[in-house]
Amino acid sequence: MIAHIQGKLVEKSPTEVVIDCNGVGYHINISLHTYSLLPNTDFIKLFTHLQIKEDAHSLFGFMEKSERELFKLLLSVSGIGASIARTMLSSLDPKQIIHAIGNGDVVTIQSIKGIGSKTAQRVILDLKEKVLKIYDLNEISMAQHNISREESLSALEVLGYIRKNAEKVVDKIILENPEAGVETIIKQALKNL
Repeated sequence: MIAHIQGKLVEKSPTEVVIDCNGVGYHINISLHTYSLLPNTDFIKLFTHLQIKEDAHSLFGFMEKSERELFKLLLSVSGIGASIARTMLSSLDPKQIIHAIGNGDVVTIQSIKGIGSKTAQRVILDLKEKVLKIYDLNEISMAQHNISREESLSALEVLGYIRKNAEKVVDKIILENPEAGVETIIKQALKNL
């Protein structure tokens, strides 16, 4: 119903802003991601999503259209309301959420406050195909590197290494050599752990 709001930024906090649009102040809920992207100017434009419930009409604002679309996708999942969707977008960058869904990474999604194992699995089950259709093929190639990462971490855990320490080393190896296979990652990680 309300696609965007453009006007003078009157108030801002990490969770909400008030935009004055021709004398009317609109209270808009935002994520930390949007908060981090707010410009230093007084005049801003936010893409919005209006949620209408029996007891409230709530506006949610986003600096990027892609974040708004991801928010709407998250709302389509049973068990995910606006506050949890906003928490997800505040806890992780939208690209991280897209990668986690596209790669079936339950652990990353479950790491968000308020999301349990079943909800995380439901998010992936409901949205994986949609995410892979909407976002480009880089996400799919990321899936392969993420599978290698997970397999490497599992192997290192079996060998007795602490996951947190192993993650730092494995992520560094993948960053330096994105095409590295599981064997290469494990061999290099063993040298550095």
